[in-house]
Amino acid sequence: MKIQDKIYDFVIIGSGLGGLECAFILSQEGYSVIVLEKNHQIGGTLQVFSRDKIIFETGVHYLGSLDEGEILNQFFKYFDILDKIKLKRMNDDGYDVIRFSDGKEYRHAQGYDNFINTLLIDFPDEKEGLTTYCDKIKEICELFPLYNLRNDADDGHSELIQNGILEINAFEFISSITQNQRLQNVLAGSNALYGGVKGKTPLFVHALIINSYLTGSYKIVDGGAQLAIQLSKSVRKLGGEIYKRKNVVSARYNEDKTIKEVVLDNGEAIKGKTFISNVHPAATLDIFGKERFLKAYTKRIYNLENTVSTFIVHIAFKENSFKYMNHNIYQHNLEDVWDAVKMEDENKWPQGYFINTPPSSKSEIYAEGMSVMAYMDFKEVEKWAESYNTVTIPGERGESYEEFKRRKEGVMIEELAKIFPDFKSKIKSVYSSTPLTFRDYIGNKDGSLYGILKDNNNAVKTMINPKTKVKNLFLTGQNIVLHGILGVTIGAFVTCSAFIDKSTLIKKVEDAQ
Repeated sequence: MKIQDKIYDFVIIGSGLGGLECAFILSQEGYSVIVLEKNHQIGGTLQVFSRDKIIFETGVHYLGSLDEGEILNQFFKYFDILDKIKLKRMNDDGYDVIRFSDGKEYRHAQGYDNFINTLLIDFPDEKEGLTTYCDKIKEICELFPLYNLRNDADDGHSELIQNGILEINAFEFISSITQNQRLQNVLAGSNALYGGVKGKTPLFVHALIINSYLTGSYKIVDGGAQLAIQLSKSVRKLGGEIYKRKNVVSARYNEDKTIKEVVLDNGEAIKGKTFISNVHPAATLDIFGKERFLKAYTKRIYNLENTVSTFIVHIAFKENSFKYMNHNIYQHNLEDVWDAVKMEDENKWPQGYFINTPPSSKSEIYAEGMSVMAYMDFKEVEKWAESYNTVTIPGERGESYEEFKRRKEGVMIEELAKIFPDFKSKIKSVYSSTPLTFRDYIGNKDGSLYGILKDNNNAVKTMINPKTKVKNLFLTGQNIVLHGILGVTIGAFVTCSAFIDKSTLIKKVEDAQ
């Protein structure tokens, strides 16, 4: 039977991690599920690309909470993928290195005691502040039920709101536990993980993400796409269907105002009983028709601030020339690490950047390549905004765009040459992606890295309910709970708990072997 002749229990738009995880959960419960992906590759930000026979990551560079007994480890067992992906544990004594323009480096070590003791080497008088910092992170993480596989009413939101946890600002808290500005910068030194903004980023975002890496940091050997591939296999094993190059552009409705079917760009229609969108809420409104939602809701969604975008330089090395780094580097060229996101002076770019060498099954000693990520405002590429270019729908942006990329690549390589001896001589080839690349492949209108920006000034406003006013339309993905592998996974469970008893789901995760 052709897919257009079926009526599926669930039609999922987008094969990012949240969409695939929802597909698994629902397929396992016996529902008929179809996932529709517009690109040539599944996985959303898990997508990789290959150049010079080297695999480069587009989004996911490392994962946390993967040690035995930790939450993501248990979720991966439930999805039946833990033993199917090749993981490389990062350095115990420094999975992240926070580096400054004066050449000084500080290590974020795995495990809370190790984290404190490692930083005490450089900050011997700050034991009290570091202990307070770690205790607060653990306290906050304990308050989020699903991060601890607890089934609390409304996922604990009422308690979080009542206790004012959502309103605590990350910068303000870190500043309160120590007067040492360098230590403040070190503790917030990996804030590119969430596109941190000084007066807006809530402490809970910082806490949930930092805690994750402190409890088991790993890289995926041969790329994050392995995660999407294995998860898709698990889905198909359960009878779920996944299709690429199926671009959903609109929807048709029943007389009772529920969705009847979604329409693809080729005119094909896919019928379903319930629909789950794994794309950005604003893009979801564009697909399903903003007139179907309350004006106040559409205004809120369209006006919510998104996190910053990025420019990524991908470097392929000459064979056996650059040593593999089993840690990441966060380089900061500013006195205040929170200022990197401002990007007020294009001539001072990059003010900070993230360096990662992906692990390869070919060699444990040498890196095949390097990915370097720096914040970039969408305004820098706005002149080419009318263009569109993906593998599925190829297009041209012209020579001026290519020249822009080459110029930015050159600036970044000069920066890297300051850190690594003889760096330029080790380069085989260079590739790059811009905010437009992220916009076209991921669907966030401004190439946003992490979707909607969480804001402690109005935390509830930036939290998106998976239920919508259209009875049979639900949301999932990085905007529901939090971005990142763990955040999106929790979000998928929140979405699916509208159809499956949450206690049942939690028990299945707990019992997974």
